[in-house]
Amino acid sequence: MAPDLTKGSVLNNLIRFSTPFFLSYFLQTLYGLADLFIVGQYNGADVITAVSAGSQIMHMMTVIIVGLAMGCTVMISQAVGARQVERVSHTIGNTMTIFFIFSIVFSIVLVALVHPIMQIMSIPAESLQQTKAYLVICFVGIPVITAYNVISSVLRGMGDSQTPMYFVAIACVINIALDYFFIGILDWQAVGAALGTVLSQTCSVLFAVVFIWKKDIGVRLCAKHLKPNKQLICSILQIGFPIALQDGLIQVSFLVITIIANTRGVEIAAAVGIVEKIISIIFLVPSSMLSAVSAIAAQNIGAGKHQRATKTLRYSILITVVFGICVSIIVQFVATPLVGLFTTDRAVIIYGGQYLRSYVFDCIFAGVHFCFSGYFCAYQKSIFSFIHNIASIIAVRIPGAYLASVLFPQSLFPMGIAAPAGSILSALICFVIYWKLFRNQSEKNMR
Repeated sequence: MAPDLTKGSVLNNLIRFSTPFFLSYFLQTLYGLADLFIVGQYNGADVITAVSAGSQIMHMMTVIIVGLAMGCTVMISQAVGARQVERVSHTIGNTMTIFFIFSIVFSIVLVALVHPIMQIMSIPAESLQQTKAYLVICFVGIPVITAYNVISSVLRGMGDSQTPMYFVAIACVINIALDYFFIGILDWQAVGAALGTVLSQTCSVLFAVVFIWKKDIGVRLCAKHLKPNKQLICSILQIGFPIALQDGLIQVSFLVITIIANTRGVEIAAAVGIVEKIISIIFLVPSSMLSAVSAIAAQNIGAGKHQRATKTLRYSILITVVFGICVSIIVQFVATPLVGLFTTDRAVIIYGGQYLRSYVFDCIFAGVHFCFSGYFCAYQKSIFSFIHNIASIIAVRIPGAYLASVLFPQSLFPMGIAAPAGSILSALICFVIYWKLFRNQSEKNMR
């Protein structure tokens, strides 16, 4: 029915399953990067700020959707591991029902709140109209974004991390082509960037629907599977809601930092926006590990193979830490040229290089708590992920960024330190939770 992740080498399974995740996230990240890169070639700091701020808000909305869908992935993975085909069908059907309703409501609410959102973001006056146009178009496209992520979550829960990669690859190519047409040729600025994103994701969803319609994925859906099941929906939300909330709060912390940057002028705002895009690429490996650990560990948990789930966690931490150390060292030498790829504004490049050199160390420590979050999620204990993230945000990230901006107004380097400092706290909390609640539990109690 699906690839069996409960057998064979744990490390090989992790690498094999996480690689398509990484490539999918990389291609998906190109959406925002392509928008920002192409806008930067044809427009000034005002449009760059609009697209970077708007895409950051959309990234927040997307990670909330992905977080909620994680409940679907884990429930399906556990059912696949336990060989419960009917349970898989009911989970898929209920996921389709609740996310269809959610996406419509979410889209309407966001369009209605576009002005308050921009006010909260403290968007510079020069970028207000461009930001509004970008957000309205993207908010209308929320149902399409939701559909893509739900389809991907279902396939990944069944052990298929490759097919979603093909869907996003199609969307990425279309998005880049549309960006050059809308922004470079038609000069539609932020509107062109938003249209390119929404239309390309629409194409991706259409390809996905055709694929699932024609290919036998091992399950059959009928009307009874779409009928809401209170217990099943509660289980999906019990896993997905804390993850969505934690990811949303993380993005809120990023938005707060963006707001702090926006109040310091359009050059610093643009620099922070560009660095956030660069960091989003660097974080692809930790993000891929989080998703891979949750799916692989959940399938092994469903099969009663808890030791394999723990080995998956340990290997993932090793991979992310080594990767984080290597990238952090390299970035110290290439930070300024990296920022320079997205703009020719000298002030933006200087500020961006400062911010990136300190921020990049977050990749080391965030990788650790990302892996733990995937592990906790697989055991339907995603509330622990919420706890360590909210503690990090409230105690370190936001106050640290604010104090750095006040005490060091001439440099962005100190403000970038707030992110890795917050991740260190998260990682420490994760180790304590694991040591106290998971390490010495018997398999029976861990189920």
